[in-house]
Amino acid sequence: MQGSSRGYKRLCLGAVKTTDFRCWSLSEPKPEQLKENRIGAKGPRMKLTLVILALVGCVTAFSVPTQQVKIADKTFLEKQKFLFEVVYRIDEPLMFEEWIKMGQKLITDKAQYETFDFYMEKFWESYKLGVLLPKGEFFGALVKTHHKQAYGLFNFFYYAKDWETFVRNVAWARIHVNEGMFVYALTLAVLHKPEFEGLILPQIYEIFPQYFFNSKFVYAAEKFDYEVFSKLIMYEKEYKDILYKDYSEFTGNFYFYTKDWKTWQWYKMMGLDQEWYVEDKYFLRENFAQFVNDPKYVDVVKGLKKFYMPVDYTRDIDFFNDETKMSYFTEDLGWNAYWYYLNMDYAFFLNGKQFGLDKDRRGEYWIYNVQQILARYYQERLANGFGEIPEFFWYKQIEYGYDPQLIYYNGIGYSYRKNYYDFYTYGNFEMYNQIQNFFSRIYKVLETGFYKTADGQVFDLHKPEAIKIVGNYLQGNADTFDKYFFNYYYMLAHMYFADVDYTDMEVFPNIFLNFETMLRDPFFYTFYKKFTDVFYTFKYYLKPYTQKDLFYEGITIKDVSVSKLVTYYDIVDFDVTNLLNDKMTFVDGQYVWDKALLARQARLNHKPFNFEFTIESDKVQKGVVRVFLGPKFDEYGRVIPLDYNRKNFVQIDSFVYPFIAGTNTIKRSSKEFSWTAEDRITYTELYKYVMLASEGKYDFPLDISEPHNAFPDRLVLPKGWEQGMPMQFYFFVSPFAEEYEQFSNFDYTYSSGVGSGTRFVDTKPFGYPFDRQIDESDFFVPNGFFKDVKVYYVDTFAKYFEKKYAQFGSFDYSIEY
Repeated sequence: MQGSSRGYKRLCLGAVKTTDFRCWSLSEPKPEQLKENRIGAKGPRMKLTLVILALVGCVTAFSVPTQQVKIADKTFLEKQKFLFEVVYRIDEPLMFEEWIKMGQKLITDKAQYETFDFYMEKFWESYKLGVLLPKGEFFGALVKTHHKQAYGLFNFFYYAKDWETFVRNVAWARIHVNEGMFVYALTLAVLHKPEFEGLILPQIYEIFPQYFFNSKFVYAAEKFDYEVFSKLIMYEKEYKDILYKDYSEFTGNFYFYTKDWKTWQWYKMMGLDQEWYVEDKYFLRENFAQFVNDPKYVDVVKGLKKFYMPVDYTRDIDFFNDETKMSYFTEDLGWNAYWYYLNMDYAFFLNGKQFGLDKDRRGEYWIYNVQQILARYYQERLANGFGEIPEFFWYKQIEYGYDPQLIYYNGIGYSYRKNYYDFYTYGNFEMYNQIQNFFSRIYKVLETGFYKTADGQVFDLHKPEAIKIVGNYLQGNADTFDKYFFNYYYMLAHMYFADVDYTDMEVFPNIFLNFETMLRDPFFYTFYKKFTDVFYTFKYYLKPYTQKDLFYEGITIKDVSVSKLVTYYDIVDFDVTNLLNDKMTFVDGQYVWDKALLARQARLNHKPFNFEFTIESDKVQKGVVRVFLGPKFDEYGRVIPLDYNRKNFVQIDSFVYPFIAGTNTIKRSSKEFSWTAEDRITYTELYKYVMLASEGKYDFPLDISEPHNAFPDRLVLPKGWEQGMPMQFYFFVSPFAEEYEQFSNFDYTYSSGVGSGTRFVDTKPFGYPFDRQIDESDFFVPNGFFKDVKVYYVDTFAKYFEKKYAQFGSFDYSIEY
């Protein structure tokens, strides 16, 4: 998945001829003081960088701009405080008196807006007529009637000329508008309004935990009562169905049957149940040490009462269908949030020129992300013994059903799909045929090679640059080349599979209607193969790269060593405080945030790994290094042909490197991948940091949180096997010949640069050189290198089977990963 979640620069020192590049942050004065941190926004501070080139015994610095991390001023903190408070307990009435006063009416004076368009007029008219989607009803971003109203609300936010108008509109909408629609419009406005760069909202799974955790947990969180909880002195330990090898002193071979146990039900092994427990230490996450050792952090969480509950994934393991064995992956919060924010950054209805999205090759980037998501999903299927992602056929039953076990905040459960479901029999035939027609039309257009629009324009679709046209079409975005035929088909497809008609307003909750929930369903991957099939058909008409195209004169990759690849399950806390129902306390008008609810969950992770490149260069030159990870064998142990397997490679890294003449030794860690992020600081912690900074007791850095659109670092590797799962890396170096420098026109310390045109390392096609068919007689060049590896899975929880856990009934903080 190419691109960068946030820019980075590093300080690298080199020596003559053989260059051993070691990197450290400019913010740390001495290398020995360096604490391991990630490039990008990988820690509490952005790492700044210069690239140093070693030439004939001297160290010469390139003129690469650096940017200091900005500290929030009082005005910024007031804005940030407002955004955090206005989405607090979103499904309950707004309780902050300051914002209630501001939200008495929507500003409809056209002079207060840069533009007052058709959608804004229709939204205001709908409100006056009482036909807006009511509060408490399910909101679907891909329901056409909901979308039109959300578009109008977004414009009221986005086109506001000043902060006061924006605040009044947002406060009014928080009081009067449907909760889901409000969060959707507000998120888009905060991400895209240029004046709001640096401002953040809590992660979507912290605003709406209901979209990510099963109904059993949501009910328990909503019923949580601190006063009752605090009076309980001891807990009744229920009989556990736990397997211990040495449990009984009276029989030599006595076993408890662990029914339906999976790794992510770790809490049973520790003698815990799915109930609330006091957390008196810290928020569990992979990078917690960066915070707990900071005295300011101790001040931030002082007096905060924390409670956690172990939470499970979907439990239809054996009795429903085998696909749910992968629920740990498909229901992963970071996995789903990545897709959500991709579709917020490049929202299909936003005009590419107005929002700068065309500069980022929005359509190509979107379909490339779909392809990469399917490739990563396929790798995880192989790790679990599954094979190809099932194909979607228009008139064939869907073998695997899915029950999301989610409940909307209004108490209505999400609809489910039974096994062997037949969409054609139960659906809207007209809509079904319309969706089919969209796919048929694009296949015919690609076969013909050109397309003539209704207004007479002719497009040649057998040229590489036509990917822009095809990508925009597949996303169904506002830049689609012929809106008369192709607009809204993407939305209609999702409406069809969710059983929503053209004019429906009140609909049943369905995971296919919102970006943040749709990746949970295995059918998503089956249907989205239709999109990538079109993508591959377009690429089929482009000639494979020749050896001349791929060859980089003067560059030879001699070797790449890779450290051991190890995956495991770790345990993390997710902030679900928005589910609290207790009484809110205010002191001198300020809300006292004294309680936090946490969902404690096991999730896939990997240990950091390293590459050491040995690359020969015949001269001083800049090159782009790309790193891909792909499978080697299919589910039957057969080698996958390269031309077919190219679809299964995931790009995990790319960076520009200044090669010296001679041997270059490059050391790079998985922690340096620019497009990934570690665990984000929680909603609760962010709010308390803002309040501490507002009192003048803390300098609030604008890069305090990881970028919203970064891919989870922990999901870079598939789960693997205990005996080692065969995989392969592909390393490729191409010339760097761009007129721009990556991250050069935005403040990379706190911005992701969406719409900047400089997010990506170069202008090569996404996925290059795997983006076209492969002729193996031409593909192998000295600047490309395959490396066979194995991914080892370590069972973190195996020790709980070996002997009885001494602290049975309490969480094991000594657990090692």
